[in-house]
Amino acid sequence: MEAARTSSELNGLGMKNQLLVLNGVFRAADPSDPLAQAVEARGAAAIARMPAQLTGLARIDIPLLGRNIVGIEALRLLLGRPGAVGEEETGPQPPKPDVPDLAALVEELGRADHGLVMVMGKGGVGKTTVAAAIAIALARQGRPVHLTTTDPAQHIRETLGPEVPGLRVSYIDPKQEVERYRSRMLEGARPSMSADKLALLEEELKSPCYEEVAVFQAFSRIVIGARKEFVVIDTAPTGHTLLLLDTAGSYHRQLTQQSTPGTRIRTPLMLLQDPGYTKILIVTLAETPPVLEAAALQEDLRRAQIEPFAWVINGSLAAAQPQDPLLRACAVAEIAQIGKVKDDLAKRVALIPFQSEEPVGIERLMAVAARSR
Repeated sequence: MEAARTSSELNGLGMKNQLLVLNGVFRAADPSDPLAQAVEARGAAAIARMPAQLTGLARIDIPLLGRNIVGIEALRLLLGRPGAVGEEETGPQPPKPDVPDLAALVEELGRADHGLVMVMGKGGVGKTTVAAAIAIALARQGRPVHLTTTDPAQHIRETLGPEVPGLRVSYIDPKQEVERYRSRMLEGARPSMSADKLALLEEELKSPCYEEVAVFQAFSRIVIGARKEFVVIDTAPTGHTLLLLDTAGSYHRQLTQQSTPGTRIRTPLMLLQDPGYTKILIVTLAETPPVLEAAALQEDLRRAQIEPFAWVINGSLAAAQPQDPLLRACAVAEIAQIGKVKDDLAKRVALIPFQSEEPVGIERLMAVAARSR
């Protein structure tokens, strides 16, 4: 679906020379492994449901490899492999990682009666799935929950499906927020400004920089709302989120410089820095590039004096324990990265097994946050 959106946007810009690359295409080698059959069926169903704007494109399929694609030799293998299962993919089943499941993390979050839960990470690691699963699990405990997103792609509505009692869902729409901000500024200035000055202000408010201000104000209202309920934020991919945090830092510095000495203030940045109020969850996959990017995000947060609460490793084959030789090799390749996160990077870790069915809809999202043992 996201590839189709990208293709449409490129077509709108006149960039029509497009090639569709399907990466990680899996074909089960063990017909007796139900997980392998489910993984193949899940991929085949996604291809069968491919939006019309993609079906006419030239296409290359790249098969799934049983190793992390890091280094020159791995890249050569990626480009030259004919698709057969190689010797590197026939190793023994790795032990199931000794890492708590998402249910344990939700239980810890649910000990409070309100608070802000921000789900962060690079694109494609499953932030929306994790945020929605946590929000549903908290709502099922009888907690009032507000699930919202700053991601322009708006995957929440596609992932969640029907309404859940006690769960409110919203989306920060930059265009709507800019219109609200402009209207508010003009209405406030109208009683004291001449028509010429109002026209100048209206022209100035068309500047793109005001979108950043408007989105930050909407984000701030949501952050403050966690004083009375659980607010779960599915953030945009890392770069957008860091820009939002940078704006929070600028606002904080401006407010503290202008405040009267002795005045008690609580800026959005201060709320994000308060571990009793805000819980930052970093989502990653058990693969080298996502773990490296998640580690870089953690360092950026720490420079802003925001300490992540936990890491969530999503879609783990090692936790799912497949029998198919290729999937088993992928599981083996995960072990080092799971160990790195658990031992070197995170204070808390939750591990989500790879789901046989795509985690879309309430029941399947509930399964993501269910006890795995």
